[in-house]
Amino acid sequence: MDFVGMDPHSPADKCPAVHVEPATGDLYLVGRQVTDPATLAKLAEHASIEEDETAIWMPARMGPFLREAVTGDHEPGRQGRGEPTLSELLAGCRRSVVHLEARDTYDATDPAFLKWRENGDTSYDWDGWVEKLSDAIARGVRFRRLRIVSEPVSDYIRWEHAISYGNVRAGEELRWLPRRLAFDLAQPVADYFMFNQRLIRYNFTAGDGTDTGDMKYVTDPRQIVPVVGQFEMLWERAVPHEDYDPS
Repeated sequence: MDFVGMDPHSPADKCPAVHVEPATGDLYLVGRQVTDPATLAKLAEHASIEEDETAIWMPARMGPFLREAVTGDHEPGRQGRGEPTLSELLAGCRRSVVHLEARDTYDATDPAFLKWRENGDTSYDWDGWVEKLSDAIARGVRFRRLRIVSEPVSDYIRWEHAISYGNVRAGEELRWLPRRLAFDLAQPVADYFMFNQRLIRYNFTAGDGTDTGDMKYVTDPRQIVPVVGQFEMLWERAVPHEDYDPS
């Protein structure tokens, strides 16, 4: 699949984009699904949208890429930037980031965790994370992290709490939510980052808590709006970091 071009003005979402199948010349477009009923009705006046089809919106600035794709003037074998990094997503963020963590154990082989279990050492290299968040925090982005935990807490959670001084130093607002305080609220089955209440990046972990590297991106407002409400209800019940005692 040849990559032709991507909208340079949407770094947070990494779309729209245009691709070409070299063997056939067929076009593949990545863009926002049209969900507005009035717009869909106007489109339907000219052509029906079948059950296996969807309408895609692309901004006018994508015109040159579409022309390249149709005429074959694009560079064969051109590659796009691929899956966005967290730094790229943060760079495109203007208002808010929320991060939900709902597991009681993550990578239990982390050397810093093992060292803490051995001798209680709470030192941790936070410089990289502080630097990663610095630009977003400086321009007024609100970063909230919510950790849903079982009680009594696991050793891993106790260690996370002990080193959370780094999250605070980075500019995060951090809260802890015991499951007993949230049993009656809707909760996700996967951790996620949500940017500007417009993009959710879900990440999936293995049974032992290690990161699988599998991520899913959601931009459909119909899927995002419920998550916005869920997070706010969970956040409201959670305990601020300075008031939570995991012992």
